[in-house]
Amino acid sequence: MINKRSHIPVYMQIEEQLKKKIAEGIYKVGQVIPSERELALQYDVSRMTVRQAITNLVNDGLLYREKGRGTFVSSPKLEQPLNGLTSFTEDMLARGMVPSSQLVKFERKPAPFELAQDLLIESGEDVYSIMRIRNADGEPMAIERTYLPAKLFPGLTAEKLQTSLYSLIESHYQLTIGNAIQQMEAALTTKEDAQFLHIPPSGVVLLIKRTSFLDSGQPFEIVRSVYRADRYKFISEIQR
Repeated sequence: MINKRSHIPVYMQIEEQLKKKIAEGIYKVGQVIPSERELALQYDVSRMTVRQAITNLVNDGLLYREKGRGTFVSSPKLEQPLNGLTSFTEDMLARGMVPSSQLVKFERKPAPFELAQDLLIESGEDVYSIMRIRNADGEPMAIERTYLPAKLFPGLTAEKLQTSLYSLIESHYQLTIGNAIQQMEAALTTKEDAQFLHIPPSGVVLLIKRTSFLDSGQPFEIVRSVYRADRYKFISEIQR
């Protein structure tokens, strides 16, 4: 229970108790937790104190609110290491999840100037423009907009993208993937992307731009990804 004489603020004690109940499965993923009023009565504190504890857990991604319905337990965030170049399919399989993709767009078109610069090709050269919704266990996790130099991947079709793109590049096209450079920032989602990701129109997302290279140093893809910030967190190991 709550120790009101403790040097630890009451709202932090409530936070820890709610965290413990989530960790122990007393409050399960997708389950609504007791209301502020019920928790205030349970802990014999003000609703303001309970609200502060819940707000902190919402900000930490452990809970989420739905207007008019209550506060629910969130699904655990997926940890994505920032070191290592792997595909979405490989990442999800490594977690024991079932990856799938919804192909929204596949077209061949001339590259605009900026994209051509990034891919080290001539402006106007053809690229494949691919947009996919990436799912894990049937839940949308990210939107990927990928651009590939057409000359590197002759005969690429939408049907061939039913498998992992990296697997296709290495097995079918016999190319060796080297390294990549990534940029990441937080942003508010667009209305279109929110619909694809099943999040509120003003939801926060993680924007990632990746330029990937073959072992020869040739850029072979530009990927602009939109990740759900409520389902992903990126981690890195830093050494001195």
